[in-house]
Amino acid sequence: MTPDKNSHQIAKRKHADLQKIHEPVFSWQAPEYEHFEKHPNWYWLTGAILLAIVIYAVATNSILMAITFILIGMLGYIYAEREPRVIRMEINPDGIQVDKYFYEHEDIKSFWIFYEIEQGIKVLSLHSQKTFLPYIHIPVGNANPILIRETLIHYLPEIKQELTILDRLERLIGL
Repeated sequence: MTPDKNSHQIAKRKHADLQKIHEPVFSWQAPEYEHFEKHPNWYWLTGAILLAIVIYAVATNSILMAITFILIGMLGYIYAEREPRVIRMEINPDGIQVDKYFYEHEDIKSFWIFYEIEQGIKVLSLHSQKTFLPYIHIPVGNANPILIRETLIHYLPEIKQELTILDRLERLIGL
């Protein structure tokens, strides 16, 4: 073998090894968030609360507050009616890819999988080292949570977490 062919084969092997490193160990697809069907009474109640706030803002001569809550109501309605996109998640040796976002294993303290069928909760929760985004919730969808756990346990510690009051309230009011 000539030196050129030998170095070419070594380069091809290194490239193949690098590709293996970045190949997903486990991947799945799920809606980006859980979409709740809202009863018409939900819209009436939400509209009444927003209207009361806007009336209060106008009565107290706070036009900026009134405009802000009108915009919040419009954006809230658009968001409530929007169907979630199906996104791809993958776990690889370097981190966790969620659609266009990548979370490196070094930036994550631990993980926990909330899987409560009765309440409809199926979420992978990552405890981040970042102050302003301490918990990252990733939908599990129809993926097998046992396989996700068995894959992640090789890279991150599993530490039990509790759903926050805000998480439970969000589910209760259907956001």
